[in-house]
This record gives sequence, structure tokens and C-alpha cells, in this order.
Amino acid sequence: MGFGRLERTTGSQPMSEINVTPLVDVMLVLVVIFILTAPLLASSIRLDLPKTPAAKPSDAPKFVTIVLDRGGQAFLDDKPVSQPELEQRLTQIGRNSPDTEIQLRADKLVQYGRIVEVMGTAQTAGLNRIGFIADPAAAAAAPAAKTAPAPTPSTAPKR
Repeated sequence: MGFGRLERTTGSQPMSEINVTPLVDVMLVLVVIFILTAPLLASSIRLDLPKTPAAKPSDAPKFVTIVLDRGGQAFLDDKPVSQPELEQRLTQIGRNSPDTEIQLRADKLVQYGRIVEVMGTAQTAGLNRIGFIADPAAAAAAPAAKTAPAPTPSTAPKR
């Protein structure tokens, strides 16, 4: 079997220049795609909308922060408040702007009953938008959800 000659002839040298033709082709295709899709992004119907003082841009959403420390002490906007004072202030906020959001931050050792009590106070005051604030850094540092260990031969169910 002959696989070729042992002597190698010097053929053409590899090209050392960059071929930009494929790059230009890709760029032209992208330009055509952008030219075709750009008119679709804008509304084709031109309107001259009427002006009214009632149509004003919406303000930033309003919120109130309630913090519960380890002992269950409530803080409204970082000021300590008693339960009756919390009820009074939340009722006043609910009357003035019922769309105000409550951002509830509670220590992880606070009893669940205390959290429900504060939520009930807010709902009684007419504030139904309640958000719970958590520490994202602690969640990222915590290990992944723990799974049950694989059964060992002694604890495996018998079939």
C-alpha cells in the first residue's frame, strides 16, 4: 500500500491576513434586520392627545416600613411605637392614602403570632398591600435546600 511520498514539497504558504468578508456579510444582515424591525417598534398611528389636569404621571409608590425586633417591639419608620399608637398611625395613613404599601421587616426569632397581629392591624386600618422584606445576602450565603439523606440498607423500605 502506498500512502504517498516521503519527500514533502513546499506548497503554498498559509495566508496571514484576516478575511473580513464573513464579518461584513453578518453585519449587513443585521443592518437589514434592524431596518425592517425599527418601524414596527414605533406606533404607526399618530395622535394628538387631549390635555387635562387630572391625567398626571403617577408618583412613586408610597410605602411605610414596620420593623419588629427580636422582642416583638414595633418600629414605624424607625421610631418605636406601642400597639395602640401603631393602630392609630396606620388608621391615619389608611384614611389619607389607602394604596400605601406596608413593608414588614421582622427578626427571624419573632413569634409568628406577633407578625400576624401587626398584619391584622394594618388590614383593619385599610392597608391591604403588605410586603415582607428579607435579607438577600443571608439567603445567598445559606446552603441549598437540604434534602433527606439517601436511605441506607438498614432503613430502606422492604418490598
